[in-house]
Amino acid sequence: MPSLNSFNTSIFPTWCPGCGDFGIWGALKQALESLKINPDQAAFFFGVGCSGNISSFIRGYGFHSLHGRSIANAAGAKLANYKLPVIVIAGDGDMLGEGLSHFIHAARANHDITIILHNNGVFGLTTGQSSPTAEIGFKSKPMPWETTDEPINPCALAIMQQAGFVSRGFAGDQEGLSNLINQAINHSGFSLVDVLQPCVTFNPDKSYIWYRQRIKSVESVTSDVLTGIKNSLWIDERISTGIIYQNSRPAFHSNYPQLVKDNLLDTTGKKRDISKLLNGFK
Repeated sequence: MPSLNSFNTSIFPTWCPGCGDFGIWGALKQALESLKINPDQAAFFFGVGCSGNISSFIRGYGFHSLHGRSIANAAGAKLANYKLPVIVIAGDGDMLGEGLSHFIHAARANHDITIILHNNGVFGLTTGQSSPTAEIGFKSKPMPWETTDEPINPCALAIMQQAGFVSRGFAGDQEGLSNLINQAINHSGFSLVDVLQPCVTFNPDKSYIWYRQRIKSVESVTSDVLTGIKNSLWIDERISTGIIYQNSRPAFHSNYPQLVKDNLLDTTGKKRDISKLLNGFK
């Protein structure tokens, strides 16, 4: 029976005091405990950045990918073993910058993976450059000018591709965020949890108080694309949180009977000789 401590490593997080990553870390462990998932029963894929540092702070099978490539690796693992809960943990700079194409194509394919997106508007690990979700006018110390680009809305992007489950949470509401992560893992299909996460060091204007004054729970879950996109927008000082959009599209792997019938990594005890393959690289 898993507990919160089951997922702790010997290393305590090195994030800045007050970082929103702490709330996400706690919510993830809480969700895994409630789902009765042990550390050896899930696979974690990490991006590069402050969010990716959680690879050292959570116990379980994991893979720290190249910058922007966490989704590609996670999709491959899910195809190899469709029974395995696969969870991607990455930041907005990593996933929505270099990794944006993987995000879009995995959403439209509806790969059965859960995305926990740490969204703080900055590249926190490299001293606060603007990320793809930074709002117009954002300026930080390493930037000579204010941001003029329109921010990317990850929820709207996922809904446009009719991803199976699209939600938005807040790192300052660990209980509510844990519940969203729980439902995302349970959903069969591409599941996004876009987490509003304060960066107290490099984006202090977007504080916990700032978010609490603006976040509002969505009134009801919709399966209508246009309604979902409308609910995902930041309008009139209102940021919707909760399950913004959900549909019943079949997950990618379920469209291919050969993947379901012959789980590639099923523990059947059957051994395979790969010496010829390895010899080809000599």
